[in-house]
Amino acid sequence: MELSNLRPAEGSKHNDFRKGRGHGSGNGKTAGKGHKGQKARSGAPRPGFEGGQMPLYRRIPKRGFKNRNSKDIVAINVYELERFEDGAVVDVNALIEAGVIKNPRDGVKILGNGELTKKLNVKVDAYSASAKEKIEALGGTAEVM
Repeated sequence: MELSNLRPAEGSKHNDFRKGRGHGSGNGKTAGKGHKGQKARSGAPRPGFEGGQMPLYRRIPKRGFKNRNSKDIVAINVYELERFEDGAVVDVNALIEAGVIKNPRDGVKILGNGELTKKLNVKVDAYSASAKEKIEALGGTAEVM
């Protein structure tokens, strides 16, 4: 512990200040609002209001549609599972450690492209029908998490 490492306790410092509490506070009189003008008074316009001019967010063209309920699924093929040992348990964490995927996002799905020669116990979010068939044909299991 050195003087250069000292920091205030978490949550003990505040950046807000008490407005309009006299000259001694450094923020008295106009309370940080300057002198007169629309923004000094109550009822100032909402953010984005441009005095009646068509606001920027309405002038710019809008394109497309973004579905709020869509999921970002990471797809990997059956041949990617060849790097695991025979009889291994393959789950999302094992796929990350092996470098097959970096970020699982909203889920991982195994697709049926390629060949598999090892018996594996796979535990991910989804499978294509052909991928499930290939895994189970070798005596492995395809569990949905």
